[in-house]
Amino acid sequence: MLLHFLQAGLRRSLGPVRHIQLFCVSRTPSVQQHLQLYARFRDATRCPSRWPGRTITKGRTLALLLGPVAVGLGGKVALCQRDGQCHPPVLSERLRPEPEFSWTEFWKLLRPQLLALLSAVILAFGAALLNIQIPLILGELVNVVARYTREHAGDYVRDVSGPAMKLLSLYAAQGLLTCGYIILLSQVGERVAGSMRKALFTSLLHQDVAFFDAQKTGLLVNRLTSDVQEFKSAFKQVISQGLRNITQTFGCFVSLYYISPKLTGLLVVVMPILVGAGAIIGSFLRRLSRRAQEQIAKATGVADEAIGNVRTVRAFAMEDREVELYSAEVDKSAHVNEVLGIGIAVFQGLSNIALNCIVLGTIFAGGSLMAGNELSAGDLMSFLVASQTVQRSMANTSVLFGQVVRGLSAGGRVFEFMRLQPEIPLRGGKKLPQLTGEIYFRDVSFSYPTRPGQEVLKSFELYVPPGKTVAIVGKSGGGKSTVAALVERFYDPIQGAVELDGVDIRSLDPSWLRGEVIGFINQEPVLFGTSIMENIRFGRPDATDAEVHEAAKLANADDFIQGFPNGYNTLLGERGVTLSGGQKQRVAIARALLKDPRILILDEATSALDSESERMVQLALDRASSGRTVLVIAHRLSTIADADIIVVLSKGRIAERGTHRELLKKGGLYAELIRRQSQEAQ
Repeated sequence: MLLHFLQAGLRRSLGPVRHIQLFCVSRTPSVQQHLQLYARFRDATRCPSRWPGRTITKGRTLALLLGPVAVGLGGKVALCQRDGQCHPPVLSERLRPEPEFSWTEFWKLLRPQLLALLSAVILAFGAALLNIQIPLILGELVNVVARYTREHAGDYVRDVSGPAMKLLSLYAAQGLLTCGYIILLSQVGERVAGSMRKALFTSLLHQDVAFFDAQKTGLLVNRLTSDVQEFKSAFKQVISQGLRNITQTFGCFVSLYYISPKLTGLLVVVMPILVGAGAIIGSFLRRLSRRAQEQIAKATGVADEAIGNVRTVRAFAMEDREVELYSAEVDKSAHVNEVLGIGIAVFQGLSNIALNCIVLGTIFAGGSLMAGNELSAGDLMSFLVASQTVQRSMANTSVLFGQVVRGLSAGGRVFEFMRLQPEIPLRGGKKLPQLTGEIYFRDVSFSYPTRPGQEVLKSFELYVPPGKTVAIVGKSGGGKSTVAALVERFYDPIQGAVELDGVDIRSLDPSWLRGEVIGFINQEPVLFGTSIMENIRFGRPDATDAEVHEAAKLANADDFIQGFPNGYNTLLGERGVTLSGGQKQRVAIARALLKDPRILILDEATSALDSESERMVQLALDRASSGRTVLVIAHRLSTIADADIIVVLSKGRIAERGTHRELLKKGGLYAELIRRQSQEAQ
């Protein structure tokens, strides 16, 4: 009985957690402290997503499993500092309340599969009813065998064939019903999970950019994968096993009372004690299992980051350090799993003892009743089989309570993001029939939602004439890229308005604005792991091959693309890793030009390129800028000398504006920036 707790419970893992803590045990060797210090510096840019674990000692595990008093887990835990001293642990993130499960959203997903679900429920209920009958028929079969063994009279084959054929029929029917409801539940579960994933993915892509500023990519991917999978597993198990276990428990209790009220009374007294003890120990082992899985996940995270950033690791010759760090996490995982192994061993030993004692006690008590002619051998056999069925059903039902909680929690986390409504809708609003490309920032103030107390733009006023090139320069953090983000309407200003041809962009259709009006090229263009043709066509999916080729020629990309063996069908690696920086930038320019935008935004498009690549990209940009309104965010000031207007930003305000020559003559902040870059170049 207790073994079923283990088998059903240890496969479950804990959902996303929200605590982080770097820790070490006081007895850890000094090399571990250095590794922890190294990990702390590296993890400063990584998502904190682990439980603050505690050291698990083998002695205390045995004490909890075997002793009469549950001993809380301890172990000395300390935050590692550079000097090797230990201080009290600190939590760096606040635990958020668990999101509530939305039955309304669940019903929307389940309603199309209602007929298949009801069919599965009926089949599962039928299989459970048949399973109740099996012990009774098995008892009849044993009675025939016992009578023939005792009396040696009658036709054994004829007498045994009746109960045997009934039993075979029950087995066959139960197998067919079980097969049927598992197939139906599998279909329902997969379709509900698929619909859930689609709805969640759609909701995520509709969220504001500010939402992604605040959320970690790993968390969102975990919602799409692990949480949906956890909910699907819980849903299928609760429907199938829950219905079957409850039906079998009550039905078999009726059968047990019908067979022998006295033995049933003894079983009712003993079984809750055993089930309760199994639930307590099983719960403890599941916590150990979750902690072991968390430690494995932590080790996997170290490996994932090292492999994903292998170029950086190789550039700093940190291979040995990464191996040491990964080895340290694996050693911790091995220690936790060793403790878990001890717990499993003790659990299984106790389970075997309990099960055998129940069988022995039933045979002893049943033998006494048989001696008094109150019970037959077949009845005793039926009682043993039915009581085992009740024990398994009750054990599985108690485990299902935990599965229900985990499933509801996982579903709540999924529905939390499915119900989110973006402040900036993707569609809806006006489309201007005639567009000149005039942009006006009217008294704009803005701060990022993740940093509401830090104002990036303050009473910002900027006029961008149609068909002109306006360059924005300034120190890092001055708000240059924020200006471009506001034109794209990734964010809305806190105060003031951004106007396009005299119309507030908040009244315009965002999809039309981003999809047809504005072409955006940033410093680090993101390419997809498909062909070059598909990457360029991403700007306009309905574009013909000829239009793609023309856009590539305008972007100075056609020559190097034709030089590849597969030309435009060349497959790029993840994020376009097989192309050079200049090549990726020109593909991105072609992608932006394909939709023939009226406004072109260049966010430091050449700052990360070498001189030759910069020259090629700059030629492409000059050609692309012809006849368009261009907003240039520049770091290399040499690339914007020919801009019609140059704006110098400082602390969220315009400090200077004018042409290149005018600002040099003025001798202000722009001239100082030019002087510094000239010195750095020398």
